Amino acid sequence: MKHIKHLILGTAFFLALLSLAACSGMSAQDRGTVVGAGVGAVGGSVLTGGSAVGTVGGAAVGGVIGHEISKP
Repeated sequence: MKHIKHLILGTAFFLALLSLAACSGMSAQDRGTVVGAGVGAVGGSVLTGGSAVGTVGGAAVGGVIGHEISKP
């Protein structure tokens, strides 16, 4: 079961990175927000053992941090 969780998490992370390739028209701040939200979601999921609340919370916090860091 643990192997399947790691496979699903790795696949989701890869697909998230792949989908960012379609974001070439975004500003640097938009990309920072999206990347921060993606990394935060993965981190929140890992830290809380796959909890939906942890994943959403991590995405929210990561998005805010990514938005603020990439301000011009």
